[in-house]
Amino acid sequence: MRVTNKIMQNNTLYNINQNKVYQDKLNTQMTTRKKVTKPSDDPVVAIRSLRLRSNLNQVTQYYDKNIPDAEQWLDLTESAINTTIDVVSNMIDECRKGAKGSLKTSDRATILESLKQLRDEVYATGDSDYAGRTIFTGYRTDTKLSFEKNETKKYTITEQINNLSVSDITVVNTANIKEANATNYNNPALTGATEQDISMDVVHRIRLAYDRLDEVTDPATDLSFKMTVGYDADGNPMYDDLFDPTVFTVSTPAAGSNPYVDINDPSNDDSIIFIPDTGEVLLGKNAYARVLSLKPEVEITVTYNKSEWADGDLRPEHYFACESDSVKYNERYLTEIGKDDRQTISYDVGFNQTIDINTTADEVFDPAVRRTVDELINMLDEIQKIDDVVEKFKAMKEDSSADQDYVTQRLDAALKAQSLLNDTIQKRFEHGITQFQDYLDTANTALTAVGNRSLRLDLVENRLSAQKSGFEVLTSENEDADLAELAIELKSAQLTYDAALASTGKLMQTTLLNYL
Repeated sequence: MRVTNKIMQNNTLYNINQNKVYQDKLNTQMTTRKKVTKPSDDPVVAIRSLRLRSNLNQVTQYYDKNIPDAEQWLDLTESAINTTIDVVSNMIDECRKGAKGSLKTSDRATILESLKQLRDEVYATGDSDYAGRTIFTGYRTDTKLSFEKNETKKYTITEQINNLSVSDITVVNTANIKEANATNYNNPALTGATEQDISMDVVHRIRLAYDRLDEVTDPATDLSFKMTVGYDADGNPMYDDLFDPTVFTVSTPAAGSNPYVDINDPSNDDSIIFIPDTGEVLLGKNAYARVLSLKPEVEITVTYNKSEWADGDLRPEHYFACESDSVKYNERYLTEIGKDDRQTISYDVGFNQTIDINTTADEVFDPAVRRTVDELINMLDEIQKIDDVVEKFKAMKEDSSADQDYVTQRLDAALKAQSLLNDTIQKRFEHGITQFQDYLDTANTALTAVGNRSLRLDLVENRLSAQKSGFEVLTSENEDADLAELAIELKSAQLTYDAALASTGKLMQTTLLNYL
């Protein structure tokens, strides 16, 4: 085969160009610090790089975004619960002060004013939010825990309780002594104003979550108030003879009557009295015995309407199955399979790993806190009225024109009522210590749960940190070029290129004419 100068030139130029391409490849690797710039450079490295980068991106998402977000949510929840614990602890201290027998009505008034402020602060803490999302309201993060102003909005609420919800309270029957005054004290028509008329009774009751409920025409037939025992698997109420109107009479208080006295009358042993104003269901002797005969796991439901809401009242959709404006909330609570449902918000914090980051309102903020304080306030108001009667008749004792026999009768009745009420409110404060301690235990349990989740999140974060570092190392080893080695190779390629140019230059100077 004859090799001409043209062939030699073409081959030389092609080889020089290949050397330049190789230089360009090395130079690109030097500037990008990567082994490959396109998959065809090294398919194995490219495939491995895609897998490693996918894993690294996932870990980075968990580590840099999801976990910090979850940590912030849990930290804010922990802070709110700690505040609640401090507030409830202060309420216990105030109840201890109120339980002292030597206190005057004015002293207890000061204590109750403190309790009112603390009560409002408990629920205000429940409205804490994170980045515009309320943290204690489950999926309804755009809704506050409590009403922010007085509002009229009708809710049909179904509370789910059991016989452990029945409590005994001591009530003082002050009869008509508060009606006695300087003009009627000696009127024979004024009845119920003697010492014998003043008594103390024990009442069995179910205290509902709210007071100031809507009035009903007839609790035995009005669907706005009903009580059932148990639900079947489909959520249908299973009625029991406990509330069968042929067995027990369900009623509301008659005008001018005292239901706390009436319920203990032997003629009302089969009675159930629903008091909308105070949100209580009083049980007669036989009705109480029937409720106690149920097993604690048997569910009792009480359905009622409430339309008037005050600033600070807890929204029922965060606690109960209810309906308002044709919108039904928490329907699954009324089924056997859904009664323990919680609106749990979970974050993905790792490969196939989730963590619950929210705490629901019912785990921390018990509606009974407000009810307990309100009852103490109402009782103090009752005592203040009796105190006024006592002072009034003590002054009349000094009035020679007054009928002293009647004055003595009324004063003795008022003093007895005052003594019984003071004794009762002292015991209520003592009981308040126990109740608020229960609320404190509930809050501490919730705090422990949050702490456990935070601890688990810390462990996940540490593991992800190690995984992220590991994937970064593997990705670097797979993709990053060895700069020292590239520098040597590039220098060698440049020398080769220069030598090729020099030799080619000399070769191209020689032609066939040089041999003629």
